[in-house]
Amino acid sequence: MTRASRTRTRAPRTARSRAFVAIAVVAVLTVLAGAISPWAYSSIVDTTAKDRIEAAPPPPLFPDADIAPIGQKIAQQQPTAEHLMAGWWSQHDATADDAGFVSWLEANLPGPPTSAVRAQEIKQVQRIAPTRTTAGIAAATWLEAYGKKDVWKLAAHDQAELMPVSSGDAAKNDVDAMLSMSKTVADTLGAKYQQSAPYVMDPSLRTDHVVAPGDVCPCSYPSRHATSGAASATYLAGLAPYRAGEYRWWQDEIAWSRVYMAGHVSSDITGGTLLGDMIGEYFLVTRGHQPVPAT
Repeated sequence: MTRASRTRTRAPRTARSRAFVAIAVVAVLTVLAGAISPWAYSSIVDTTAKDRIEAAPPPPLFPDADIAPIGQKIAQQQPTAEHLMAGWWSQHDATADDAGFVSWLEANLPGPPTSAVRAQEIKQVQRIAPTRTTAGIAAATWLEAYGKKDVWKLAAHDQAELMPVSSGDAAKNDVDAMLSMSKTVADTLGAKYQQSAPYVMDPSLRTDHVVAPGDVCPCSYPSRHATSGAASATYLAGLAPYRAGEYRWWQDEIAWSRVYMAGHVSSDITGGTLLGDMIGEYFLVTRGHQPVPAT
């Protein structure tokens, strides 16, 4: 066999080898795509909230009767938020001072309830745990994953679709900034108050989490989910009042999911809601959507 003929016989093998490698790579990527959850995949691939929710739409969520009690507690925070914010507005105009406002929030949000009250709230979560259903766990898992940010980013996106481009972009940027502020303040206060999540106090409430002896955190007061939800709902409802009921419903669903799965007690939710209501009001005023409230 000549050198030329040997070269000709090797060429098809090389092509076949490359084809095999390509098929193997596609197979691996397919497996990975199925194995990686949408919110984990988004850390690798640049996706939007709309993309992520379209890829993993919500399962049937909680019935209205189930979320009504926590919804009533959420609704009760608004007057307190307005009362506390009067202290801020008495010293400030509509000029944005985000760093100063964060410091003010950290100094002025009321602390968690007494240990006796919290102990009763832990018992409430313990009574809920045996009533969990497969459907309820699926709903709560989705709400935990997407309810901290993506639900609200998608809501801002939907509003922006009906606004001039510059106004819509500004609204989406405001929601991003509120979510960032909510995380900053809630995390700072969580570290300050050291209120352990229910499943940290009682590891049997969430056997899917590892709680080492002596663990104090994850710390749950105030709830970051509740903070981001209240801030976003207050702000977005200020821009589109006719959608306020929809945003309140999402708040209630997300908040109940956190109690249902032992991530929080009800005072964590109300504390986060109070914090978020204040953040939402601050953004509405300092971004030019509402005047400074009369004090």
